[in-house]
Amino acid sequence: MNIVVCVKQVPDTATERKLRSDDKTLDRDAADGVVNELDEYAVEEALRLKEAHGGEVTVLSMGPARATETIRKALAMGADKAVHLHDDALHGSDALGTSYAVSQALKKIGFDLVILGSESTDARTGMLAAMLAERLGAPQLTLASKVEVEGTAIRVERITDYGYDKVEASLPAVVSVVEKINEPRYPSFKGIMAAKKKPVETLGIADADIAADQVGLANSWSEVVDFAAAPPRAAGTVIKDEGDGGARAAEFLASKKFI
Repeated sequence: MNIVVCVKQVPDTATERKLRSDDKTLDRDAADGVVNELDEYAVEEALRLKEAHGGEVTVLSMGPARATETIRKALAMGADKAVHLHDDALHGSDALGTSYAVSQALKKIGFDLVILGSESTDARTGMLAAMLAERLGAPQLTLASKVEVEGTAIRVERITDYGYDKVEASLPAVVSVVEKINEPRYPSFKGIMAAKKKPVETLGIADADIAADQVGLANSWSEVVDFAAAPPRAAGTVIKDEGDGGARAAEFLASKKFI
């Protein structure tokens, strides 16, 4: 089974994130880049499916040059090879442009199953899996907490507000996963060393037959038109207990309508 896992490098949530003043896109150089957390669950699930059914796991990431750090981590976890979709023309692509570019790369790579996290921690649109499925003409099975493959059939338990649905489709398919699906493995030292020798193919937009007028900031259907820095946090209220601390704390909470 040929499994492709889409992974994204996102700003570390522990560091300050901000937008660029020139084009109002995310300033990726201002924060440390890490693997999108939910994509790590997608990598783990792909590796488990490979261990159960054989085949190959390919990592696909669209992003700037530094996205190779994310790719190498996925390779260190156990993926076999990677494709880096990297081209300046892709900068600023919105969800529609990104789904178009990634789908074109997937058509070039070929796949039986595409797995990705249900959303990223930067944009949090959560729409990429559905958009990819539509563009690829493949079934979409989103918010999966359990995945089973038997022959050409794929069965998923899909998280809902009332529990979960069991859904089934035929491969090839697109699956997005939630954090309840597994526990991602840590890359071993052996895996980290092996990842340095695994093949990483870089594709530009011409290599993946991506039309330049369908991607990039100038061709996005959504844009950030303005932004402002969050106001500095005001100093908190300190209540010293002089025998009436409890009552004063209650009065303060009541004044804020917390109680």
